[in-house]
Amino acid sequence: MPEVTITIGGRQFEVACQDGEEHYLEAAARLLDAEATELTNQIGRIPEARMLLMAGLMLADKTAGLEEKLRGLEDKLAAQEALIEEMRARPAPEPERIEVPVIPPIVTDTMAEIAARAEALADQIEAKAAAPAPA
Repeated sequence: MPEVTITIGGRQFEVACQDGEEHYLEAAARLLDAEATELTNQIGRIPEARMLLMAGLMLADKTAGLEEKLRGLEDKLAAQEALIEEMRARPAPEPERIEVPVIPPIVTDTMAEIAARAEALADQIEAKAAAPAPA
């Protein structure tokens, strides 16, 4: 069982942990040390037991707040999931009929005829413009 030296509030402690748990122990010690350092910066030097108690209570308070926030978010997530399930259970809406205007064939035929006449006129004008001028 490995022993890890941790520092909390400027004081060192030897703590044993399971193999592979050293990283978690060091991370937890850093959290506790941050709280203890804040306490000693505010109050000054305090007895070790009181420092550890107060730092632990500060962490517990933060944890309780996060747990409350987590419960609120879990409730919100559950409500959203229920809404999604309700929406999935609804029958599909009836397809909406959309009418698209159709151009009658006579109009397209007339437009094609006008285009052909315009092209023929353009060809005649180009031919006259390209012809040599009478002398």
